[in-house]
Amino acid sequence: MKNKWIEFLTGRVTVKVSGRGIERFINVLTRNGLMVWNVKRHGTETITFTMRLKDALKIRHYARERDCSISFLKRAGMPFLFKRLLKNSGFAAGAFLFFLLIMLLSNVIWGIEIKGAKPATEYQIRKELDKMGVKIGKVQLFVDNVEGIQRKLTNNVGNLTWVGVDLKGTTYHLQVVEKKEPEKVEQLAPRNLVAKKKAIIDSMYVETGQKMVDIHDHVEAGELLVSGVIGREGQTQQIAAVGEVWGETWYRSHVELPLETNFFVFNGQEKQKHSLILGNIEIPIWGFGEPEFKDYEAEKNVKKINFINWELPISIGNETLRGREEFTRTYTEAEAEKNALDLAKNKIKSGLDEEAIIKDEKILHKELKDGKVILDIHFKVIENIAVGQPIPKETPE
Repeated sequence: MKNKWIEFLTGRVTVKVSGRGIERFINVLTRNGLMVWNVKRHGTETITFTMRLKDALKIRHYARERDCSISFLKRAGMPFLFKRLLKNSGFAAGAFLFFLLIMLLSNVIWGIEIKGAKPATEYQIRKELDKMGVKIGKVQLFVDNVEGIQRKLTNNVGNLTWVGVDLKGTTYHLQVVEKKEPEKVEQLAPRNLVAKKKAIIDSMYVETGQKMVDIHDHVEAGELLVSGVIGREGQTQQIAAVGEVWGETWYRSHVELPLETNFFVFNGQEKQKHSLILGNIEIPIWGFGEPEFKDYEAEKNVKKINFINWELPISIGNETLRGREEFTRTYTEAEAEKNALDLAKNKIKSGLDEEAIIKDEKILHKELKDGKVILDIHFKVIENIAVGQPIPKETPE
């Protein structure tokens, strides 16, 4: 049976043969290896059949010997399709260029909308976007992805708390949250200041209210530090106690630090790979093969291709392979002890207010076990221990 795909690629023709010796003519073609099919008789001296294009060029010789006349009724297949395409190449080229132009324009930045920012902040954002190349007329494939733009704006524009970046079609939409200015002092309800934890009073600053403790006093959690009830007996009034009471508090930390730590560092070697992604199929177009360096870390960015307002199932992938090497850091026992102490300090500071300071530290227990330095550390911290506590309203007798 014929392979129809092969016949389509090589071309086929439908031939009409007229004459008295058409049966002998068909037999001669078959004996000489010329394949024919779809043979149909039309009357007593006419037949039609289909054959390959390359064989059709040979049959005139056999037709003259058998006193037959031939004519070609129909041509089909890739050669004829290609010939017609060349004939209409101007139209095809124009259509291709039009499609290419529309696709290019669909991937150009045509708008940048910023919401939630004051004029001064918006000016700073647009200035920073210009530095990154995110501006009208720029091809989207040559700028950072939305995550990269968001990260750079947050780092480089000082008065931003958060910025969301979203790409819809050909327009970038930015939603901005600015840092809030200090709020005006609110009117506080009558309250006392009490200790939030056990401490020894180190210093005090009372703006309003009556002191109930002195420096060096030992206080427990919940103990009254500054009273919001002022005045003489029988002529008292309730106010909001305001101030700071700094006390010496205590913390204990347990840390373990290995003497040897393995981690990876980049060695400067790098390889770029580019690919065309069609749905779930990835076709490499640049940077073939594996990198020369064995150990590496891969970072991949994928940029979508748009056509007008539609997102096509076509993407451009860019993968960066960065070479890395394993590095072993070895501490002496003294170095490990110092780094473990710094680690414990940072851990303690992360749970304290910004104004708090570590006054002193003392190692309670030190042990070297299983290649680790193990420390139990006692810290003395000076921090503001005063917190507000509402004063209950007096009920008339």
